[in-house]
Amino acid sequence: MTTWVTGAEGSGYGLAHLPYGVISHAGGHRELAVRIGDQALSLARLHDLGLLDGVLLHATPVFDTGSLDGLLARGPQAWSALRQRLQAILVDRDVADMAGEALLPLAEVATHLAWTVADYVDFYSSENHATNVGHIFRPDGEALPPNWKHLPIGYHGRAGTVVVSGTDVVRPNGQRKPGPEAPVFGPSRRLDVEVEVGFVVGMPSVQGSAVPTSAFREHVFGVVLLNDWSARDIQAWEYVPLGPFLAKSFATSVSAWVTPLEALTAARIAPPAQDPAPLPYLIDADPWALDLSLSLELSRGDASAVISRPPFAQMYWTPGQQLAHLTVNGASLRTGDLFASGTVSGPGIDQRGSLLELSWGGREPLTVEGLGEVNFLEDGDTVTIRGEALATDGSRLSLGHVVGTIRPAP
Repeated sequence: MTTWVTGAEGSGYGLAHLPYGVISHAGGHRELAVRIGDQALSLARLHDLGLLDGVLLHATPVFDTGSLDGLLARGPQAWSALRQRLQAILVDRDVADMAGEALLPLAEVATHLAWTVADYVDFYSSENHATNVGHIFRPDGEALPPNWKHLPIGYHGRAGTVVVSGTDVVRPNGQRKPGPEAPVFGPSRRLDVEVEVGFVVGMPSVQGSAVPTSAFREHVFGVVLLNDWSARDIQAWEYVPLGPFLAKSFATSVSAWVTPLEALTAARIAPPAQDPAPLPYLIDADPWALDLSLSLELSRGDASAVISRPPFAQMYWTPGQQLAHLTVNGASLRTGDLFASGTVSGPGIDQRGSLLELSWGGREPLTVEGLGEVNFLEDGDTVTIRGEALATDGSRLSLGHVVGTIRPAP
């Protein structure tokens, strides 16, 4: 099947993708939309035109609130039904003129955070990343802590500082301890990025009941790229004994477009082998990972370069295991929860997903043509994370990119 939308095929945002986002046009109200090619198809306008009649019961809270929240709460049957209806509209040339009234060029719209983030949890699930960090900070000790291969380590982030791609990031202030002298207060000097993949929860769960790995698709709606900005010097001083706090909570950037899990069916692959075998609640009868090709681009001054290409397929702990672990104690899921993979890194130097690793803690600056020596982020730097995957029609889909520019500390 081919769509009547010009330019959609081969764009990374074709019929087999249709990621969801929230847009506004010419300063107007916010509208739920899907992206098709270089245009946004407004679901609010399709609903007004009657083209979505009958697809969902009591549909106004889904289509007319300018948020993805209403759809997230409807569950997988509704998600699939709406996706099928949208695909049918986009190949039906008999309704092309009418549906075309709901198309808005991306160049003419603003994008917004697509849903209300309820809780935010960040994991630490790349063995390559965890090993690199261990060697950087504990060169004479064991790289991995003793619990690392028994459970997906994670921490609770700050949902209120999750921001949409394109939002500037202000360099955080905080306490640092650069040497044996007393701690000092001021702007972070070791501001970093973390290339991650985030998962958006739709259906909630009952508090006191664990969600098994097999129930992942019943609860998780879709995927976003995510940048977990990190102030490494603030983190080094504060994290003992309770872990990241102010070093992480100032900003987390996510894509404007949420890729439905259903669009990534063809990207599912077998995960890496796990040794030792995990405990029973972490064992999945049908284990899977996602083969996502990611890239980290740094722009400084007039120059830009891709400095890393982390492979998501090599993540040790799977999304299903992460979901099972974060609920095994009875913690409930809420509609809009966001959980992130942790930094994605591969075994190669050019596959490391953070500047901490790429510069080996700042001791071995990365030399990049056009950018010079790169340690950590400077004011004015722009970071862009991109990703792509195999789509169900054999093409390549492009995950919504996530970009942010560093502004000076106040």
